[in-house]
Amino acid sequence: MSGRLSILIAEDSAADRMLLSTIVSRQGHRVLTASNGLEAVALFEQERPQLVLMDALMPVMDGFEASRRIKESAGEQLVPIIFLTSLTENEALVRCLEVGDDFLAKPYNQIILQAKISAMDRLRRLQQVVLQQRDLIAKHNEHLLTEQRVAKAVFDKVAHSGCLSAANIRYLQSPFALFNGDLLLAAFKPSGGMHVLLGDFTGHGLPAAIGAMPLAEVFYGMTAKGFSMAEILREMNAKLKRILPVGVFCCATMLNLSFQRRVVEVWNGGLPDGHLLRVASGERVPLVSRHLPLGVLEPTAFNEAYEVHPLLPGDRIFLLSDGVLETHGASGQLFGEERLLEVFAAGHSPERLFDEIQAALAAFRGEAQDDISMIELSMVEDGLLARPALAFSDSGQSSPLDWSVSFEFRAEALKRFNPLPFLLQLLMEVRGLRAQGGALYTVMAELYSNALEHGVLGLDSRLKSDAQGFARYYRERGQRLQALSEGFVRFSLDVVPEAGGGGCLRIRVEDSGKGFDVARALDRPQDKECLSGRGMRLIRQLTHHCQWSPDGRGAQVEFRWPA
Repeated sequence: MSGRLSILIAEDSAADRMLLSTIVSRQGHRVLTASNGLEAVALFEQERPQLVLMDALMPVMDGFEASRRIKESAGEQLVPIIFLTSLTENEALVRCLEVGDDFLAKPYNQIILQAKISAMDRLRRLQQVVLQQRDLIAKHNEHLLTEQRVAKAVFDKVAHSGCLSAANIRYLQSPFALFNGDLLLAAFKPSGGMHVLLGDFTGHGLPAAIGAMPLAEVFYGMTAKGFSMAEILREMNAKLKRILPVGVFCCATMLNLSFQRRVVEVWNGGLPDGHLLRVASGERVPLVSRHLPLGVLEPTAFNEAYEVHPLLPGDRIFLLSDGVLETHGASGQLFGEERLLEVFAAGHSPERLFDEIQAALAAFRGEAQDDISMIELSMVEDGLLARPALAFSDSGQSSPLDWSVSFEFRAEALKRFNPLPFLLQLLMEVRGLRAQGGALYTVMAELYSNALEHGVLGLDSRLKSDAQGFARYYRERGQRLQALSEGFVRFSLDVVPEAGGGGCLRIRVEDSGKGFDVARALDRPQDKECLSGRGMRLIRQLTHHCQWSPDGRGAQVEFRWPA
């Protein structure tokens, strides 16, 4: 027996109306009666009964029209209507089911009537549950979208706080979800170079992007402090491994682009091949994935080894997520790598390639099945890009202006530790030096690189005469550094105040190497196409004073600042 219902009976026959009222009342339900369709509609709008027993043929307004109006008045609420009919034609019975929900033939059988009322009540209750669940889902969905919009607004401020707007960058992001799993980050290094990362988290939406915020935080924070690409990769992998659930990881390609040295370092873990286009020769060098994605391996097993490629002005690098290759066409085919390579091979001018790739995707009439991200980076002459000043937190306290310190980094430290971020952070406590932060880091990096590579490791920069020699140089560098058992690089920093309120920083760098002929190195003619020999001239340009020791085993530079 179902619960007590309010039931409207619309029947023009007084005898039938009395009979039905008696049957329904004895079943425990509240009864409302109407003698025609018009009365039934008015009574329904006044009392809102839960079920209607409707005679098909009545004066003033028949049951079909009355049922239509009642359904319209009920809106999305289900009010079951059971037609009471003596009609036997199939067309008439079909019309009863089209307008109402069931029919009961005359003469009435009270057992069948009771069963039909119970069945309609179950259907009505089920529809109520569906509507409640729909409203609950809609409420939860709107709450989730609001949270995602807030998260996306915060993330966009973090992720786009770098230099994606730089003149040598073009990029495309077409999110498959409001807050997607693709990540595109770019930031200037203190030395003026650039770190770029394209990442693709597994899945879509908020769960796929759950690691994006900590990844961006590590990327921007460590880049601003002068950490190397290898150190940043290790930290990002360790953090993602620690916080992400099993099965969630980030396929990524990271670049370290140096405009001064005209090189790019490439690490690819799980993304499709990137492409390096050499404009002078037309050669296309694939930037192949050689590593597992970030967040998969334990820190002890992670491999941060990268490839080094020399660059010339005008050379271009293209990176893309797998959503580009997995775009589906109208016939269900994938865009695929073959179509992408056809664009590269079509002979377009380098300036048009990025647009041509986008045009090829549009002509394919593909439908995105994943987040689509693509970026193009151009190699430009050093100094052509506007670089923001380095940002440092300022406690407001006066910075010390009279101190000196010395650090000596020996073989085991040189293998595993990069002293430059540590030294830069120390020097940036001196407020007067902050305006020269980029130049300061660049000079320290050049001095340290010369002391380590040419002094301690004994490498000859003349190896970098061409692309093949460049690769040999860095391969040899890695091998010698791993085998290093003795030697040192020493930094001595001296900050002194000067008359008028300004100050002077003196940096001396010494190494345990055999030294080199300073005069000969400085007198060597500068070849713009040569991949080596620019460091010493760069140091002279960026410092107020510099000098090398006669034996070539030490250098001292000065930075000054006004009051």
